[in-house]
Amino acid sequence: MEKNTGHESVNTNRSVMQVLSSENCDIEILENGQTINNFIDNKIEERGSVDNEEAFYVANLDSMFERHLRWLTNLPRVKPFYAVKCNNTPAVIQMLSALGTGFDCASKGEIQMALSLGVTPDKIIYAHTTKPRSHIKYACAHGVDLMTFDSEDELLKISECHAKAKLVLRIAVDDSNSLVRLSSKFGARLDTVEKLLERAGELDLEVIGVSFHVGSGCTDSLTFKQAITDARHVFDIASLLGFQMRLLDIGGGFSAIGDFQMKFQEFSEVINGALDKFFPPDSGVQIIAEPGRYYVESAFTLAVNVIAKRVDIDHMAEHNNGEENSSDRMMYYINDGVYGSLNTIINDPVQTVVAPYLHKAVEGSEQRYRSVIWGPTCDSIDKITENYWIPELDVGDWLLIDNMGAYSVSVTTTFNGFENAQIYPVVTAETWHTLNLCHTYSIIH
Repeated sequence: MEKNTGHESVNTNRSVMQVLSSENCDIEILENGQTINNFIDNKIEERGSVDNEEAFYVANLDSMFERHLRWLTNLPRVKPFYAVKCNNTPAVIQMLSALGTGFDCASKGEIQMALSLGVTPDKIIYAHTTKPRSHIKYACAHGVDLMTFDSEDELLKISECHAKAKLVLRIAVDDSNSLVRLSSKFGARLDTVEKLLERAGELDLEVIGVSFHVGSGCTDSLTFKQAITDARHVFDIASLLGFQMRLLDIGGGFSAIGDFQMKFQEFSEVINGALDKFFPPDSGVQIIAEPGRYYVESAFTLAVNVIAKRVDIDHMAEHNNGEENSSDRMMYYINDGVYGSLNTIINDPVQTVVAPYLHKAVEGSEQRYRSVIWGPTCDSIDKITENYWIPELDVGDWLLIDNMGAYSVSVTTTFNGFENAQIYPVVTAETWHTLNLCHTYSIIH
């Protein structure tokens, strides 16, 4: 397997260049020293001039580029296949396609989207072990051959709908040290692997590799080592049965913010060591992974507007923290919430806490009040923060929330008729020219 290099990662192939001009994927270039903060300021000012207080995102593509370079440095043998489910913003797909990543798609719809944005079928893994027949047939018709399985029934469907597929056996691994555990739902137990492989042989299906997923929010790096060890065991069984095994998919769940900042470095070292031991470079085995949140988590900032407020004067604070004097509790209502962009508070155990801060906040000695921030819907579960000490806000103020790229825009609803936040992808001129993308996107000046 060829080693990825930074130079190779930024080459854009012609087939991609032909399809990156969709009007829905406009990207704004930050020139003449303009920053993300300047851009946010301008968007808020524009909204104020037309009486528009709708929430919006700014998607910083430079952040994704930096994450990609870090991936190539930390995991040089592991080719990333971005998990589309994490954030399906077209500009995200296009940026990663230009960087040369593959894509992990979990449905016909995700495959359609990737293909429509110029991703070639050989860059897609259909990484779902319980696929509808019609979706398998769609993958077959469009040249998407690489897909996962973990049961005999899935093999039967694939043999009927896509007999020439290149199959990857997903195994269950120990995910007890992860915040989001997946092996209870997906993955074949090791004691069933031989029987499954024998059945694949009987059906004349081609099995080329093994995949696993240790879960999201993993806290123990040795989990990866054990999973790679298990995968080696499955490779050995498959080889004895006559399969030409040549692919290992180490899954997703990677993060690099907060407590996971150092974990990514630690995980990389353990993964590299295990790969060199069990799947050395001269083994001929290609290594891939399915990172999602790793690429987009820090790239998106959400801007929300305070649409209402009230003072809860009857709710007396039971205690003060020594610095705050007010017994009043402030109640604020913003125009996005847990049914929209902030669904991560409920749906994503890896990111259950968000920290809104005032746009253009000035550090000072203003009195702070114990505050509750609510979302806009009629449901009382739509709560963003509680016991949050901040200076008094006014209706019309804008709040910013960082690290909002993972499992936010792809999981939103329009409950109560509230619109989804608009997305503004931006990139600095330096990164734009580094990637030589000037002729591949629709540009807004």
